[in-house]
Amino acid sequence: MRRKQHRFEHNKKAFNVIERGKEWYTNLKGNWAEYFKNENPIVLELACGKGEYTVGLAENRPDINVIGIDIKGDRIARGSKRCMEKGLDNAAFLRTGIQYMDEFFNENDVNEIWLIHPDPQPRDKEEKKRLTNEHFLAEYKKYLKPGGLFILKTDSPFLYEYSLENLASDPDFEVIAYTNDLYNSELLKDHYGIETHYESLWVEKGYTINYIKCRLRE
Repeated sequence: MRRKQHRFEHNKKAFNVIERGKEWYTNLKGNWAEYFKNENPIVLELACGKGEYTVGLAENRPDINVIGIDIKGDRIARGSKRCMEKGLDNAAFLRTGIQYMDEFFNENDVNEIWLIHPDPQPRDKEEKKRLTNEHFLAEYKKYLKPGGLFILKTDSPFLYEYSLENLASDPDFEVIAYTNDLYNSELLKDHYGIETHYESLWVEKGYTINYIKCRLRE
C-alpha cells in the first residue's frame, strides 16, 4: 500500500500524467497540439497498464506523440517514471476509462490505436467488456483518422479469433496483416522489439503471440 501511495504522489507532480484535479484534465479536447507543443500524429495505447508500449513507441518514433490510457494510477506511474528517465517528452499518460475517450478526443484526432494484451474476457457473459466487440470498434472508428491503424496484440487465441472475425466483417476496417505466431513472422518488426513483462514470460514458456493490424478505410 505504501508503494502505491508513493506512485499516486508521483502522478500528482508528474508533468506527463494527466488525471482528475489537474488543469489539463478538462482542457485537452482539441488541444493536444498545445499540450505536446507540436502537431505530430497522435498514437494511443489503450489499457496501457505499466505503459511498456507507450514508452517503447515514444522512444522508437520521436516524430509521434504517444498517449497511454489506463484507469489504474499505480500502473501508469511506472510508465511515467520510465519516460522521465529516458527524457521522452513525446509521451503522456491519461488516467481515465476507455469509455470516456469522448471527453478528451475529437473525431479523427488519432492516427493509430494500439491494444496490447487486453483481458480476453472469454466467458459469454463478458462479451460486453471485450475491447474488440462491436461497440468498442465503433468507438475507435470515431477517433481514428481515415487511413488510421488499429493494432491488436494478444496471447489469447480466443480473443484473436474473436477479434479477427469482428474486424474482417466490419466494412469500415481493412485487415492488412495478421498472424497467430508473431515471433516467427516478419510482422514482428512492427513492434520495434517492444514486449511486455508478462509477454516475455509467456514466450519463454512456449506460448505464441497473436497479432492483427487493420486500417480504417478512407
